[in-house]
Amino acid sequence: MPNRAVLEAHGPPEHRRLGPSGDPLLASRFAVPAMPKILVQRPALLQRLTAGTQGPLTLVNGPAGAGKTMLTAHWVTRGLAPHAVVWLAVEPGDAPGAFWAYVLEAFDRRGVRLPAEVGRPTRADGVDRSLLTRFAAGLAESPEPVVLVLDQLDAVSSDEIADSLAFVLRHSASGLRLVLTARSDPLLPLHRYRAAGEITEIRNDDLRFTGTEAELLLREHGLDVSRAGLRILVDRTEGWAAGLRLCALAMQRSADPETFIREFAADRTTIADYLLTEVLDAQPQTTQELLLRSCITDRIHPDLANALTGSQDAEWTLARLARANAFLEQIDGSAWYRLHPLFAEVLHAHLRHRHPELEPRLHQRAALWFAESGRLTDAVAQAAAAGDWQFATGLLVDNLAIGRLFTGLDTVRLGRAFSALPTDLTGAAPALVTAACRLADHDLDGCTAGLRRADEYLTDAAGPAPQLSRAFVMVLAGRLTGDLEATEQAAVDADGLLREVPQRLLGQHPEIRAMMLAGLGSVELGAGRLDRADAGLTAAIEACGQPGTEYPLCDSLGSLALVDLLRGRLRLAEEHARGSLAVADRSALPPEHRAGLDHLVLAGIAAEHDDLETARAQLDLATKSAGPFRTSVAVVEAAVIASRLATASGDSEEALEILHAVGSSSASAQLPDWTLDELAIAESIAHLARADPDAALDVLDAVACDRREHAVARARALLAKGRGDRALEVLAGLPADESASATSLAQTCLLRAQAAAEGGRPEEALRLLRRALGLGRPEELRRVFIESGPWVTRLLRQDPLLAKAHAWLLDDAPANPRGRAREQLPAVVEPLTEREGEVLRQAAQMLSTDEIAAALYLSVNTVKTHLKSIYRKLCVTRRGEAVHRARDLGML
Repeated sequence: MPNRAVLEAHGPPEHRRLGPSGDPLLASRFAVPAMPKILVQRPALLQRLTAGTQGPLTLVNGPAGAGKTMLTAHWVTRGLAPHAVVWLAVEPGDAPGAFWAYVLEAFDRRGVRLPAEVGRPTRADGVDRSLLTRFAAGLAESPEPVVLVLDQLDAVSSDEIADSLAFVLRHSASGLRLVLTARSDPLLPLHRYRAAGEITEIRNDDLRFTGTEAELLLREHGLDVSRAGLRILVDRTEGWAAGLRLCALAMQRSADPETFIREFAADRTTIADYLLTEVLDAQPQTTQELLLRSCITDRIHPDLANALTGSQDAEWTLARLARANAFLEQIDGSAWYRLHPLFAEVLHAHLRHRHPELEPRLHQRAALWFAESGRLTDAVAQAAAAGDWQFATGLLVDNLAIGRLFTGLDTVRLGRAFSALPTDLTGAAPALVTAACRLADHDLDGCTAGLRRADEYLTDAAGPAPQLSRAFVMVLAGRLTGDLEATEQAAVDADGLLREVPQRLLGQHPEIRAMMLAGLGSVELGAGRLDRADAGLTAAIEACGQPGTEYPLCDSLGSLALVDLLRGRLRLAEEHARGSLAVADRSALPPEHRAGLDHLVLAGIAAEHDDLETARAQLDLATKSAGPFRTSVAVVEAAVIASRLATASGDSEEALEILHAVGSSSASAQLPDWTLDELAIAESIAHLARADPDAALDVLDAVACDRREHAVARARALLAKGRGDRALEVLAGLPADESASATSLAQTCLLRAQAAAEGGRPEEALRLLRRALGLGRPEELRRVFIESGPWVTRLLRQDPLLAKAHAWLLDDAPANPRGRAREQLPAVVEPLTEREGEVLRQAAQMLSTDEIAAALYLSVNTVKTHLKSIYRKLCVTRRGEAVHRARDLGML
């Protein structure tokens, strides 16, 4: 049954009424627009329109092509309005009398009868208040409300029309429901209706197409695009309905719609015609100039617009354009504005066509304005766009901002700005920025060449900022060169220069100190100086914490985790590795800026726990996120872990291939001696798995090394060859080193125990095995016992009490050692409170007690109380254990 609220229009009368001006009334203005063949259903918005008619006023507000009229017409056509609907399209230039003549005629044509005494306007330029009073009274007395749709009300600029409309709406009681579509807010007192809760507003954010709606639109056009292509299209159009529809039509004519999405230029499509006609041409000439000149920047400030145009009224003009939905919007209630990206693209092309010589000068003006306003990145980007490379590079170097090429939110933008930096410029600043950019791209030769050019201009008169920038780049380059001496010298130079630069400037760039400490610590790690690396990386972590230091913090935690792994401190290694991942996730660091060491360390830990499946998964993640600096240590450790996994799976041939691939690469000549020894030890393990101790010894003898790990590996090969006496001599020569890793100490005890067992000394063997188990249990070093051979479990089962105490080793290794830990740990005493959960989540992000207190607005003592309660409920005694236990239980 059709909705009675939508009434049929009467047929044409014999004598059409004339307007107060004597002109006939246009029938097209009373017609509800026809629906297109392709229409995306938007039920949520239709429901909001229906709900809105429960109150006096509904406003559908959005820019040209947002779908305001189509949405409202669809609502009327489907009969979703609960009352009779009258439609009128408003035209520019309507005088008050003409406007009300059309309104009254619309009521009549839709069959909505009004009292005869209401009458009609008698003149075009005005309307009697008595007519409006009679009209409002007639509506107030009607048995049912009437919905009046005024389409494109923004065409009305008359205060008199707005006042008279507000008068009728206010005095018609519940007899009138007004639905307005407009590009800008009408002159009605909207604030009163908002305060009273009597207005429903559907605005541009509501009208934007979602990804799902855009996909439906494309399918209706016979187009099937990928998810990635759909995201690009929705992002570029920002869900603008007309833009999506015009793109769909163009894609239908394209041989490759996916390529069209990625490469289409808005200024070369019908989108440009639409925006130029509907938006730009509708503005006064001065406003057009403001838009054209301001489109060169991503964001527009009124003062910047004044600087670009030479005018003083940009604040008023920009506010008016934003209110008019002229494809310009205010950013989060600030003084800044932004253009719709497609409109900006069209304006940019139009600027180049209309004023081909103007753009570089505009970029230079913008660069100066941004620099004076303290917006360094914007200033650099504008100077680069102007081709003023001396100014762009000078800003970066003189302001000590060269670290932003490596870390921070502006890294990608700055890298893009300097992508066209010429290599033949004079001066220290261009050379230093070139060196930094090449280093960020892993181009060590290009970086070195840039530093050499910089040295030609760096004199004592250059000032501390350029000198410090050079030292900074040198320290970071050390991660690729592995030159410890040069890196340490650069760090010493930098330390002195840090005291010479203005501390205010240094405080604005905490990434400088943090990245240099992280870089030096990484080079110390590469040189095998684990104690100094530990100290340096810990200092780097302490230097982080401010915005812009997310990458060095993530990197330092990952590097420190690798130090812990190499020293056999697996629990601490896992804590630091997961801390690195938490920083990366919390800061939304892109994959190319993630060090990847965190996943590598977690792979190594899983391998030591004999959790081969997890180890492989983490190793895959590590190779996918290598970070901006792929150090030799990371390459070697990845190969060592991969080879051990292959050996554990019974494929020693693959293990050897993995190791040989690293050893035979062009970079192997630059590998530190200790990493070559790591490769040799891993290769010896693979050979021993093939029962070839001679090959194992040959590999180890080919590497001259006095490391404890080397001696232990050699003793193992000798023992496998039947040279137990010689193996014990090698082990006897080892110094009593309390700082040796638990893995190395446990393996030493195991080799001595094996020799004792094979020599017929079972009591000595059992005593040494007991000591090895004591060394291996805290870190769950399963792999070292498994690699030692089946004799370990045979000997262990001879002592039931010892076997029971170390059931963690005798049980079959589960797919996930955390699952094993979950089975052994007692249940949680009682659930955590909501606040305890918040404290635990903060602790998992490696925040200190003071930082947790600040983040949650608690006192330090309250945080400590919560932590004690968490420890009790999780049956642990330390914070790291609480985090691990919570992860085991799925609480984090």
